[in-house]
Amino acid sequence: MRKIYLEDTPLQEAQQRIVESVRFSPQVEIIPTREALGRVTAEPIYAKVSMPNFHAAAMDGVAVKAEMTYGADEQHPVCLKRGEAYVEVDTGDPIPEGYDAVIMIEHIHQIDDDTIEILESVAPWQRIRPIGEDVVVGEVIIADRHKLRPVDLGALLAGGNVTVPVLRKPRVVIIPTGTELIEPSDQVAEGEIIEFNGTVFSAYLQEWGAEPIYHGIVKDDYALIRDAVKAAVQDADMVLLNAGSSAGREDFTVHVVEELGEVLTHGVATRPGKPVVVGMVEGKPIIGLPGYPVSAYLNLEWFARTLVHHYYGLLEPERPRVKATMGRRIVSVMGAEDFIRVTIGCIDGQFIANPLTRSAGVTMSMVRADGLLRIPPGHLGYEQGESVDIELYRPLEQIENTIVATGSHDLSMDVLHSLVRKTNPDRFLVSSHVGSMGGILAIQKGEAHAAGVHLFDEATGTYNLPYIEKYLRDQDVVLIQLVYRQQGWMVKPGNPRGIHSVHDLLQPGITYMNRQRGAGTRLLFDYLLGQEGLDRDQIYGYSREAVSHLSVAAAVAGGTADTGLGIYSAASAMELDFIPVAEERYDLLLSGSFYRSVEGEELLSCIRSEAFAQEVEALGGYSCRDSGKILYSSLS
Repeated sequence: MRKIYLEDTPLQEAQQRIVESVRFSPQVEIIPTREALGRVTAEPIYAKVSMPNFHAAAMDGVAVKAEMTYGADEQHPVCLKRGEAYVEVDTGDPIPEGYDAVIMIEHIHQIDDDTIEILESVAPWQRIRPIGEDVVVGEVIIADRHKLRPVDLGALLAGGNVTVPVLRKPRVVIIPTGTELIEPSDQVAEGEIIEFNGTVFSAYLQEWGAEPIYHGIVKDDYALIRDAVKAAVQDADMVLLNAGSSAGREDFTVHVVEELGEVLTHGVATRPGKPVVVGMVEGKPIIGLPGYPVSAYLNLEWFARTLVHHYYGLLEPERPRVKATMGRRIVSVMGAEDFIRVTIGCIDGQFIANPLTRSAGVTMSMVRADGLLRIPPGHLGYEQGESVDIELYRPLEQIENTIVATGSHDLSMDVLHSLVRKTNPDRFLVSSHVGSMGGILAIQKGEAHAAGVHLFDEATGTYNLPYIEKYLRDQDVVLIQLVYRQQGWMVKPGNPRGIHSVHDLLQPGITYMNRQRGAGTRLLFDYLLGQEGLDRDQIYGYSREAVSHLSVAAAVAGGTADTGLGIYSAASAMELDFIPVAEERYDLLLSGSFYRSVEGEELLSCIRSEAFAQEVEALGGYSCRDSGKILYSSLS
């Protein structure tokens, strides 16, 4: 019978178990100092020569005998003769024998070619760098177990160390497992998944100072995985197995480690990241990482990063942190340590954190994350408006210079971000897809600078303004026309199901892909249903939601939906046919304070630029004929 077990080991306890079980014995290698950046010294490094190794002039000027300058002042200048009382020197020149001070060139009055006049005296050894001022022979330049920085390399070379003894990098073998995996390619068949975790692991390991060794994909076969691990431990200091760490039918990692060595931990009390295997085989740590990328990357940091620093005997550095206010409520559960990826924006001087998707399989949540919120075990979460401590993934300066946009998804926002970066490289724009209503509410709560909106009002037949008057009546906001765009049915090439209207969605077997609640496209779809007297329950797939037009298009292209309402540019990106339904206005709602700021002026300038119009209209299905027009201002 297959064994099924996962523990809920506290993360710190699991980390302690593996650290206490490992006995690394790093080898020493001698490498050129010029190539030693980031390497860790194996022993103290002593100076072999002094720097400087002679008494050197610290300034351009003349070397003199200090006693010959005594008494010089503006009332009693002293004249000195070349060769008798002074010698010209440049910075770094040896001080000739018999001289013991330097007068700066700026303090000399040239009388003739061989005579100078000075107006102040100098003390012995003034403006002279004595032998060994920087480095003295026998002095410790760099201690052992020190990660070498650029300035360290200079000090080592100045002290005559052209080579340096360093600890060999820990060798970490990466073994991705999965029958469905293929090597990276732009051609992916149904049922195949590109293996990309190995590349991410390698990059992280290099960043931390390890030497990654990519084994290559191993299929879901117990014997093949076991043999790969047995071979890897012969040459590695650590082995990473990716996928197969849970308790499913083809999750072999824990059983392989159990057969070959000892399982220390199977499962940690975290969300995400629970299904991790940590063990030892032939004295080498084995880490079985989950297949889902977010879980895998977090566990990689918790265990592999910790072990790499333990190998070198270095303290594990902590990321900087910032206090932020929660923009939305976050709920946790008792007993598990929650790790929430968040975006952070600086809105009117206050840092606002908003959670990204908590799914362990969404790689882009790590790409888009500004930081990580850790919720301790036993804590039920945080309420909106509560202060939290965020571990930063991005520099705080970047976050402070980021325009926070939210609301409805549109590809024109990607174009706008690119133009903002080109116009001002110090400026960033991040956009989250929460639907038009979500965008309006974010502006209402002071959680965003801008929000993309395209809400159609059935009663007036107009876009956006009725909703602003309803939800933002007393707030300082400005509505800017961004683009006109075509909405329509996205269908497979040739429109095989013959979809031209909402009535066609009632055909047997037709599957629809909807947008999330609060999205303007969903409101438009509801309006079309109402115009034809149809009920949403008649639409198969109405409750299935996507957060962007591209997600809808991907579902149609992938065959999990026959159609969805969306924009032309998304259909074009997925090589779908497009049946136009209506032209709509997609606007940008700005807080008044942001609109009047320097950043707001820069954004508006980009919107009104010819470059924006050219790039957006090249996507197809767009018109920028009124881009940048002010449609509403609470102050007018």
